[in-house]
Amino acid sequence: MNKPNYQRELDKVISENLKIGRTPSLLLHVCCAPCSSYCLEYLTQYFKVTVYYYNPNISIKEEYLHRLNEEKRFISEMDFKNPVSIIEGNYDPREYFDAVKGLEHEPEGGKRCEKCFELRLNSSAQVAKDGGFDYFTTTLTISPLKNAQLLNEIGASAGEAHGVSWLYSDFKKKEGYKRSIVLSNEHNLYRQNYCGCFFSSRT
Repeated sequence: MNKPNYQRELDKVISENLKIGRTPSLLLHVCCAPCSSYCLEYLTQYFKVTVYYYNPNISIKEEYLHRLNEEKRFISEMDFKNPVSIIEGNYDPREYFDAVKGLEHEPEGGKRCEKCFELRLNSSAQVAKDGGFDYFTTTLTISPLKNAQLLNEIGASAGEAHGVSWLYSDFKKKEGYKRSIVLSNEHNLYRQNYCGCFFSSRT
């Protein structure tokens, strides 16, 4: 069975909105500034984007704040076609540890990560619903280490549960990951070597 082409799905949504001259609103869950760099550069050409920074998986507060401040700095430095705003989600690492309880010894990329994705994308879906956004999605699919199919399945399920449209994506396509590295270097963005959770910091 062929894997879904999420970039084609995204292109279709963009094309349909361009045909009617519409610029829809998008809530973009962001994990960090480097991953968001290409996503924002690309998506703001076609959407009115609001960044949602919700990452209770980052258990060290200083690390969490450093990444948040880098995100704010990047947004302030970039000249986007459509302006970008930011919503800071609730920061309580206990939410993450409760969500992954019993999965502490799972390998990186396994069931523990799946629960983490569910936590963050369900929160994103609720915020998108409450804010009346047309779509929501996440920057997480840009990472070569993340399973884009799993993320899209979780996102679509969260959208259905909360009554808001999930925007399918695989931001690794179109050289997205390579472009994020270029933008990160241009803006001297802090690029961490682990996802942020306590468990990934041990590997």
